[in-house]
Parts: sequence; structure tokens; C-alpha cells
Amino acid sequence: MFSRSLARTTRLARGFATHANSSSSPAVLHLKTGQSFQGRSFGAQKSIFGETVFSTSITSYTESMTDPSYRGQILVFTTPLIGNYGVPLNKTPLDSRDVGVYLESERIQCSAVVVADVAEKFSHYLAVESLHSWCERYGVPGITGVDTRAITTLLRDQGTTLGRLAVGNETNAAAPATSEYWDPTTENLVDQVSTKEPFVLNPTGDVKIAVLDFGAKANILRSLVRRGAAVTVLPWNYDFNKVRDQFDGLFLSNGPGDPMHCMEAAMHLRKTLSEWEKPVFGICMGHQVIGIAAGLDAYRMTFGNRGHNQPVLALASSGSIKAGRVYVTSQNHQYALKLQDPFPAGWEPFFINCNDSSVEGIKSTVQSGKKVWGVQFHPESAGGPLDTIEMFTDFLAECRAHKLQINYTYPDVMGAARVEPALKHETARPVAVAA
Repeated sequence: MFSRSLARTTRLARGFATHANSSSSPAVLHLKTGQSFQGRSFGAQKSIFGETVFSTSITSYTESMTDPSYRGQILVFTTPLIGNYGVPLNKTPLDSRDVGVYLESERIQCSAVVVADVAEKFSHYLAVESLHSWCERYGVPGITGVDTRAITTLLRDQGTTLGRLAVGNETNAAAPATSEYWDPTTENLVDQVSTKEPFVLNPTGDVKIAVLDFGAKANILRSLVRRGAAVTVLPWNYDFNKVRDQFDGLFLSNGPGDPMHCMEAAMHLRKTLSEWEKPVFGICMGHQVIGIAAGLDAYRMTFGNRGHNQPVLALASSGSIKAGRVYVTSQNHQYALKLQDPFPAGWEPFFINCNDSSVEGIKSTVQSGKKVWGVQFHPESAGGPLDTIEMFTDFLAECRAHKLQINYTYPDVMGAARVEPALKHETARPVAVAA
């Protein structure tokens, strides 16, 4: 009796899942180092070049794929089953709680995805489409049925490797010649993903924060807005010094590629750091730009850190962060700042990676009189742990304290329109920032 009832329950539960209805054709992943992996395609039926990287994240494939830091990359998921909970509707209100998208940007950002087993069914109360149809809609190819453990081992041993995902009839062709592989890091990927025009979120917030957009994840903006900030998002190379007196703090976002493409921003920031007394906070690419502005060098890591389980050791205390504690963090980067002794005057290491001893954060010293922090990891997660999420609270608390200290009254130079109270639908309008 019990076994028959269990069988009926199992069949009923499986019936809730939605078929992906994917069509499949041959696919092969070629690596520049000579290895090839054959499988079946899903998503867009097209071939593409990119930089092959791996992520150890177990969940949140939709957030990873929409992270602008994956621009130009062929993303290998080490987790065997991907796509089982489908893809949600990627729209939210624009108000004091959200920023217009549910995921990390408006579209898929990676060039292709590689999985051991793509789910033919998906089941989740928020899901509206399958991973296959989502990838197809945005022109992103995928390959399934390959040994992602072997691929990951290769990438760990030989480092991040250029690759080509060939689909359909192109699988019959020979692997590309070494000279044919395209390296996305030779391009300014930040310029491709950054906003082209300034815009304002939550204009009625009590503290005004400027965000230099190197490819900002939506949850960075969301984390600021939900803590009451009025956020003005600026292009990555905008000269913040022209408008800095209109703001209580400066935030530098994450972004893809080589930080040396962002030297223009670093030079602008160097002037800001020497002349401006208000708080500055940077994440990922923003952290590297702060480091370069401070006089540190950046370097390319062998395979980078991408996943939701990177342990970092705090070397100093600041706000919610306590020296000596280990925090588990979400990361996605190929470049890092060099650890040097001595550090530039007025600066000190903030975090160090417990696995590879790479620099995970820097901060201004107490003696410098500045309030500047940079972290290589993502306190906002999305996905991943929330061990360091209160760094956003710390940053805004410093901005508010500085604002009260100087008792500054702001002119209405941004021309932001009045909006309805929180949680009501609003429209974020692009604004012309004063030159």
C-alpha cells in the first residue's frame, strides 16, 4: 500500500516539472592548448570564440550568466546539473527597493556555457522559461554531455585558456589554428558593458552616492538603494571630479577584463583620493582601480577565482569587519593586486585569500585621515554567502556621518523628478550630469 502511494506521489511530483523542448545538434569545445570535448548543443545554434573559465558555484547559474564580469567568456560550471530550476522573469519595479531587473543585468553576459548535464525539465515557482530557450533567445550557445571535471582540471593546471565552441556542421571542421583564437582581454570589455549615459535610482534617498559603472551587478545597486541611498550611475570613464561636491560618497563597481584598460578612470580617481575627503568604496574591478590609483600594480592570475566559497582573512578591523576573522565570499575575477612590502604610504592590506594568499582587499590607514576601502570579492553576493553584506551598511554609515559633520546643503543640480513613496512603481529617468 505504502509503495503504491509513494509511486503515485513520485509520478505526480515529476509531472510538475516543465519540459525544456530543446533541439540538439553536435557540439565540440576546442581549447587553444589542443584538447577537444564533444557533446550536444543547447541554446543558440551558432559557434563562438571566447576565454574558457570555470566557476565552482553550486547554485545561481542565472545570476552568474548575467554578471557583466563574465563578458567574452565561455563559462564552465563544475556543478553537474544546470538548468533544473529554469529562468525567472527578469523584471522588477524601479523604486526604493529594486532597480528594474531581478537578475544581475538585463541579458546573458557570458559568450557560451559548458555543462555536464543540462536539465531537460525545469521546476520552480518563479520560472518562466528553460535554460535552453533563454540562451537561444539571447544568441548564446551551450554544450552539454562533456566531462566538466576534466575541463576544470585542465584549466586549473594550465590556467584560463582561449577556446571555441563549435556547433552543428562546424563540428566537422578541424580545430582552429592557434592564431585564430580570439582573446577578449585585448579589448576594453568595461567600455562594452558600462552605461553610456548617467541615470539616477531612488532619487529621494537621504544620502547621495555616485557609482562608477565598470559593469555593475544589479545587486550592488540594489544593496545601496535598499539602504536608503540616492544612486547616480556614471559611465566608467566619467570625470567624477567635475561633480564630486554634489555627492556624499563614491562607489566603484565590478567589471570584466584587464584593469589596465581602465587607466583613465584610475588617473581621475588618483586626483579624487588626493583632494576629496569623503568615503570611497570599490568592489572587484573597482578595488583594482583604487589599488592602481594608490600606486599598486595589478597582475593576471593563473585561473582566477570564480565561485561562492572563497575564504578571506581580515587583516584589519573596520565597521562590521573584525581582524582575524575568516569570511566566506563570492568571487569572479582573473586579475588581482600585487602584495608588496612596503605598501604605498597611507594604505594597508585589508583582506588576504586563505587559499592562494592573493590580496583580497585594501584600505586607507587611520593615520591618512581618509575613508577608502576596496575588496576583490563581492559583499553583495548574488549568488553566494552574505558574510560581508554589512560592508554596504558600513560605507553608507560613514557617508551619512560625514554629511552630518559638514552639514552640507545640496543644490538640485541633478534635476531628479519627484517620485511616489517606496514600493510604488516609478520610472528612472536618465539625467544630464553637470559638467
